Amino acid sequence: MDLNLIWQAILIFAIGTIILRISGRRSISQMTIPQTVIMIAIGTLLIQPVTGKGLWATFGVAIVLVLSLILTEYLQLKFDGAESAISGKAIPVIEKGNLNEKNLKKLRLTVDKLEERLRQSGIAAINDVEFATLETSGQLGYTLKKEKQPATKEDIQNLIQLIENGHLMAAHNQTSTQDNIFTETLNNIPIPSDIPKHLQ
Repeated sequence: MDLNLIWQAILIFAIGTIILRISGRRSISQMTIPQTVIMIAIGTLLIQPVTGKGLWATFGVAIVLVLSLILTEYLQLKFDGAESAISGKAIPVIEKGNLNEKNLKKLRLTVDKLEERLRQSGIAAINDVEFATLETSGQLGYTLKKEKQPATKEDIQNLIQLIENGHLMAAHNQTSTQDNIFTETLNNIPIPSDIPKHLQ
């Protein structure tokens, strides 16, 4: 296979990744029809330089692209900086019940679209949300304010013990703010955890 084809394939992969990063963080299922058409068109345009090289050359290019993807995922696993550069990080869109307008503009995400995603998650009001982030996958991650969270088994057991004992149980099992996984995204400071460093 022509060595020039390998460099073309790597260049296609790199440019394609940059184009998709610029286009925004939406999964295929979240794309509108025009966005899907544009993505397909970009894919077709990117591969055009090598499509006329024959069947085996096309297979070779496909293998190079897959290997490039595997290498990219390996780099993201090993180096946190590579993960940020290639896939990006979760971006806060709601903080303590308030919209983060700066990040919404940066993401080109309208309030109507954000509200649509909240409704799909069964959330009735923005101010019910403590924190919400737009993940690199395009999905919305969120946590509700304490008073809006559904009761857990632990909450019910504590309530039963409170009634039986006549006094309030110590809430030592509650998740503290510093252990909250949204804290890392909001403050851009890694939280102490038992997750192995090489997997973060």
